[in-house]
Amino acid sequence: MTERTRSRRDDRAETILDAASAVLRRGGSRGLTIDAVAAQAGLSKGGVLHHYASKDALILALVARKLAELRAGIAACEAAREPGPSGLALAMVTHLREAYCEDDEFSRALLLAAAENPEALAGYRAFVAERLERLEAADPPGAGAALFFAVLGLVMGRTLGFHDLEGAQAEALFGALERAARALAPESGTDA
Repeated sequence: MTERTRSRRDDRAETILDAASAVLRRGGSRGLTIDAVAAQAGLSKGGVLHHYASKDALILALVARKLAELRAGIAACEAAREPGPSGLALAMVTHLREAYCEDDEFSRALLLAAAENPEALAGYRAFVAERLERLEAADPPGAGAALFFAVLGLVMGRTLGFHDLEGAQAEALFGALERAARALAPESGTDA
């Protein structure tokens, strides 16, 4: 495959994922069909199926893209911090604070679509396991994991529509989470 052909194929795959994202935003997980994605992308159904063999494959690709964006956002915030449990915890709070009200409709629909596909949830589980493993070195024991789940609960509660905290309320919670993250210290005798 030539470089130009590979580039066009990658561009088409991204166009399809962008179209699927738009369909999810507009119609939720029930509206996500290959036909709807094809219409949104201006492609034939076969053109979509050439890149993504099924709706499940499309969902897996959307989850992978969303997780890559999340990892990249946290990594960028972490690069500006001291290494160790406190640095990771602060990076998570910082990134999720910045992205807190971003695109709830898409995130909710993607989460619901992924919940219908256990393979898609594997990516989320791996993400959580990676973060928890790095936060295990926090002192006091369990504090890093508790902070992680507090941040995750705040964001997921918003995503799922359990609350709509904004402005001063949300900022107060993120401020408390940031203070808790700053209080984390590596356990004595372990490397961060």
